[in-house]
Amino acid sequence: MATLARLARLIRSKNAGPFELTFDIMFDDAAKYRRVKESGVLTREAVAACYGLPPERVKFFFCDNALAIKASIPRPVFQGDLADSDGHGGQQYAPLMDIEVP
Repeated sequence: MATLARLARLIRSKNAGPFELTFDIMFDDAAKYRRVKESGVLTREAVAACYGLPPERVKFFFCDNALAIKASIPRPVFQGDLADSDGHGGQQYAPLMDIEVP
């Protein structure tokens, strides 16, 4: 087993407008990308579980030609709200890093 953080070249989060966060999981090796994709552990449901959301609130895509996986979720509070602790959404990717991949 390996964590997603060990297999991916880059895992990042950022704003996708003031009401949504997007996550990019990028690989520099086709074999590692296929390993994650074919394992079935990284899904809409897995992302939803990491962020306490129902799966239908997660947009989820495999981008084979870019060796990347993308997911988007609603922001817990909108960008700029007084309760917003991460205005750029750049620190929200951490829960994805520890996903175990067989």
